[in-house]
Amino acid sequence: MRRYRKPHKIRRKTSVFKNRYFWLSLLVLLIFGSSSYFLFFSDFFQVKEINISGNQKITTDNIKNEMNSLVTRNFISFSSRSIFLTNFHNINSEILKKFPQLASINFKRDFPNRIVVEAEERKPVAVFCPSVDCFSIDKEGIAFERNEVIFSDFPRINNIDGKNSFSLGENVIDENILNFILDVKNGLNEKLKITAEVFNLISAQRLNVKTKGKWDVYFNVKGDLNWQLEKLILVLEKEIPPEKRKDLDYIDLRFTRVYFKYR
Repeated sequence: MRRYRKPHKIRRKTSVFKNRYFWLSLLVLLIFGSSSYFLFFSDFFQVKEINISGNQKITTDNIKNEMNSLVTRNFISFSSRSIFLTNFHNINSEILKKFPQLASINFKRDFPNRIVVEAEERKPVAVFCPSVDCFSIDKEGIAFERNEVIFSDFPRINNIDGKNSFSLGENVIDENILNFILDVKNGLNEKLKITAEVFNLISAQRLNVKTKGKWDVYFNVKGDLNWQLEKLILVLEKEIPPEKRKDLDYIDLRFTRVYFKYR
């Protein structure tokens, strides 16, 4: 007896164009593509204006020209200045490298096509002279520009035992040592009415200060400044009267006992 076999049914292949997932994927792709084009390549979001404030020594045009080259992004045969593609981290790094006079620079997107830039320039607190050339340094000890005016209101620091070769934007003197020097200048002026003309940094521990009277004061950079100034006040009041100071060579405050020498 033969068994009955159900005839084999041949399935027709469904056209891809009748597949709803195909059309859904295509729709998503079209939406993504058109949105990407609108955000990254349409004229509406292309950066057209860069507003810069806070700069004084560095011209606005110089900063703007540098930023214009950094805002443009290239993609094979396309370029874009989309405000969404602006890489502020990279721009910040490049701008500060290009202009060491800047202490910081902040950016803000002002949609749809404007970038607002707020710059802060470094302020000089001293003149650093490692050799013949002198440079302005800020409160962090960073050299940021050449300083041709040697005799100024800022203390002149001669670096006797430090690095003489560096690039602008580098830290050239330890911030703690710089603060010590600034405190010495203020302390001598306020407590003793002594004008300091030159600060010779002999080492990380020794500072020789040339006064307007042409005699030196030796300080221990690692020591207590207030105590050293008190010792200076006492020795000037009790042992070195004003009429003898024209012949004074130096006063050494680095040790427990104060030493001084005439020429």
